[in-house]
Amino acid sequence: MRRFLPPPSRLRAVIRGLAIGLLAVSLSACAMFEKKPEQLAPDEPADKLYNEGLTLVAKKEYKDAAKKFEELDRQHPYSEWARKSLLMTAYVKYEAGEYEECIAAARRYVTLHPGSPDAAYALYLVGASYFDQIADITRDQGRTERAIQALDEVVRKYPDSEYAESARRKITIARDQLAGKEMTIGRYYQEKRNYIGAINRFKTVVVQYQTTRQVEEALMRLVECYMAMGITQEAQTAAAVLGHNFPDSPWYKDAYKLLQSGGLEPREDKSSWISRAFKKLGLG
Repeated sequence: MRRFLPPPSRLRAVIRGLAIGLLAVSLSACAMFEKKPEQLAPDEPADKLYNEGLTLVAKKEYKDAAKKFEELDRQHPYSEWARKSLLMTAYVKYEAGEYEECIAAARRYVTLHPGSPDAAYALYLVGASYFDQIADITRDQGRTERAIQALDEVVRKYPDSEYAESARRKITIARDQLAGKEMTIGRYYQEKRNYIGAINRFKTVVVQYQTTRQVEEALMRLVECYMAMGITQEAQTAAAVLGHNFPDSPWYKDAYKLLQSGGLEPREDKSSWISRAFKKLGLG
């Protein structure tokens, strides 16, 4: 799921300039002197380190760029350059695929500079790092949940930022992933004729993830499970809700045929948990 993640907009112009050699790197002229054993090496100017880091970013040499930004932070820890370098450290760690380091740097940025205009971008990097590590639905989805949490925070705290819309799209994909995990387990239970276990999983999709693409199949599987258990009223309700909300769905056609084979037709019981779950979101 990994995609190139652009840096903050105000940095993009700088990096583009670097790529064609237009960035003027300010170099401080330092007099050379003999180093005594007890002497420490003099600090390099912050702007020199920062611009060297940007030059490496333009070349996509992200690991070397990170070293420059980290050195700047070490040598000039309380400067404005250090604030900028911390954000760039998070960015280059992301591009290098070093997600845990990216998350650590980005969270540190948000903690130290919560009022910065770039705090939204730092938090977005956290969510994107988790998002890019989402595993397939047969594996643990802890990173998927953490991605949603971080990206949701971007949307809530910075709804007008340039990252909010991208965060929303990623949340949609991540929620569908979680719903898919529930469906996989539910289908397994259904195959084993553990209908109660299966219904509980499909119910989770219907209640918690009904805005995902998985909900149509979940409703159809509920029809199958309830029919297998002889609970026809709930089966009819699941089919009715499916048909009302997704009339053109092939899952509805299958549900309708299944009911017909038992001499039944879709009929909604308004008191059913299925009906109540959809009406809660205004879908029923």
